[in-house]
Amino acid sequence: MKKVIFTEKAPAAIGPYSQAIEANGMLFLSGQLPVDPSTGEFAPGGVAEQTAQCFKNIASILEEAGLTMDNLVKTTVFLADMSLFGEMNAVYATQFNGNFPARSAFAVKELPKGALVEIESIAVR
Repeated sequence: MKKVIFTEKAPAAIGPYSQAIEANGMLFLSGQLPVDPSTGEFAPGGVAEQTAQCFKNIASILEEAGLTMDNLVKTTVFLADMSLFGEMNAVYATQFNGNFPARSAFAVKELPKGALVEIESIAVR
């Protein structure tokens, strides 16, 4: 059985999808854009600030599900350009205590609303 996870502390879905779905002890989070839920706008700044906002959104969804960043087992990072990888990676490294989740990172042609980064993730209980 699946359970929909929703929090107002992260951006609401802008389409026909959920912020996250929990099933069989696993939490599947939709890709998080760098949208500040209090303003509905991207976090001001460049890819470093956008990456930090993506992780704030992820942490809020995890918290709603009773989990933390330590429960993440997989992330996928989508970048507007691979030249942004170093800046994103520097912020990414600060988000975890100890063991890092598995990760993939891709440059894509374009991200929604012109974002520089989007991060999707999977967590386990």
